[in-house]
Amino acid sequence: MSLETDLILDRRRLKRGMVTWRVIAILAVVLAALALLGRGAATWPGSRFVAVLHVDGIITDDEKRVEAVSDLAGNRRAAALMVVIDSPGGSVAGGEALHDAIAKVAKVKPVVTVMGGMAASAGYMIAVPATRIFARNSTITGSIGVIMEAPEAGGLLSKLGIDVQTLVSGPLKGQPSFTAPMTDAGRQALQGLLMNLYGQFVAIVADGRHMSVADVTKLADGRAYTGQQALPLHLVDQIGGMDDARAWLAHAKGVPADLPTEDVPVAGGGVSVLGIKLGGVANLLFSQTLMLDGALALWQPS
Repeated sequence: MSLETDLILDRRRLKRGMVTWRVIAILAVVLAALALLGRGAATWPGSRFVAVLHVDGIITDDEKRVEAVSDLAGNRRAAALMVVIDSPGGSVAGGEALHDAIAKVAKVKPVVTVMGGMAASAGYMIAVPATRIFARNSTITGSIGVIMEAPEAGGLLSKLGIDVQTLVSGPLKGQPSFTAPMTDAGRQALQGLLMNLYGQFVAIVADGRHMSVADVTKLADGRAYTGQQALPLHLVDQIGGMDDARAWLAHAKGVPADLPTEDVPVAGGGVSVLGIKLGGVANLLFSQTLMLDGALALWQPS
């Protein structure tokens, strides 16, 4: 066999080898694409999802969280919003801001609330924009009201021989005071402020639950209710959890039950002291003294 013939045969073998590897490479790409599709919509860019907002612990005025929730209204990928609450409440302003952001989403897409162990006071305030509220039988909810506490240590300071001199521009400027008892005029003014905030809270609940202000006022004496008690009072709609909420979204709003979920990004929940995250009673106690100023919408047992 001549040298030229050997070269031709080698070239043919080389071409056949290149074709084989090209076919293998194409098959690998196709298989990878099929595998990506098989993993579900959660990994496919542009896929739809159900957004989940977890609200745990004390509610404060968190601008980043409010912005993240508000952005969902214009997010075409977000098919619905599920608000999962386990909170005794928090500041009135913080609750109002988060309520308004959730209500903005509720105007353009389905929103459901799922209550955990507690969704009281401001925790209930942020629940009411939802079309449907789910609670456990044992959930602590309601506590519609506002509280303002003003510690006064004038008597103790006097015993210690400490006299605090306070100059004010008007008789109500120094009310309440840590160093002197509250005056009658100061108490009346602060009570008026508190009742105005209370009226706003009642109006929010009445609007969200499609009830009259009079009917909400009858329930809004500050008391808390279990989920079982709240159901016949129309404060919640159904006993259940997240699975029940997804089933309702699928049945009532046409949101596919197999859509993946994505958590709404938040800076962090709860209260931290010296870098240690607190929970439960400790969260409640420390958050009031360290983080919350002004009027509170907070379930606070005596």
